[in-house]
Amino acid sequence: MKMTEGSDGGKSVITMEDVQNLIKKKDDIEEQIKAYYDVLDDGVGVASPLVDADGYPRADVNLYQIRAARHSISCLQNDHKAIMLEIEDALHRLHAREKAKREQDEAEAQAEALAHDVTLPSPFARVEVVTQGSPASRADIRVGDEIIEFGSVNTGNFQNLQNIASVVQHSEGKPLRVTVIRNGQRTQMTFTPQRWSGRGLLGCNIVPIQR
Repeated sequence: MKMTEGSDGGKSVITMEDVQNLIKKKDDIEEQIKAYYDVLDDGVGVASPLVDADGYPRADVNLYQIRAARHSISCLQNDHKAIMLEIEDALHRLHAREKAKREQDEAEAQAEALAHDVTLPSPFARVEVVTQGSPASRADIRVGDEIIEFGSVNTGNFQNLQNIASVVQHSEGKPLRVTVIRNGQRTQMTFTPQRWSGRGLLGCNIVPIQR
């Protein structure tokens, strides 16, 4: 059987197509065995004697056909045992390779997540309340967002909430870039402080994160 080229502990890399081909070969052998059993008469089988009570060859059966069928069945049964072992080995190798691939994918995903966490700055404030219809709501700012950048305020220069209030007061009607951590991912949006039906220019409540 032709396997996919590669290396698998010194063996060729097995694929599902290889396994399916082995199973088809097994089915073909079983069909051949059945066909040879059909050749044997009910009164003969694979073990019945081919001589009569006096030791002479039986005249009621086709001896050549019976012997040929018995020999073919014996050979095919050996082939069947061999192909079953080959299928078992192929399935084991296939499952082992798939398990190794899953483990590798999981390890790569964890490494990527760790690398992503390392590159994200620490948030300095968190959104606790967002009022429906407010400028913050229209900008898609959400409760739970952890702020890492609000206009010119960032993790490196943030001191207190007055920093944000000052940026908002000096940016009325002007778009500000706001970057937050949402569900472990960096999310960026544009926010424009402006007057609306509620209080202030934001419409959200921001609290500092204690570090």
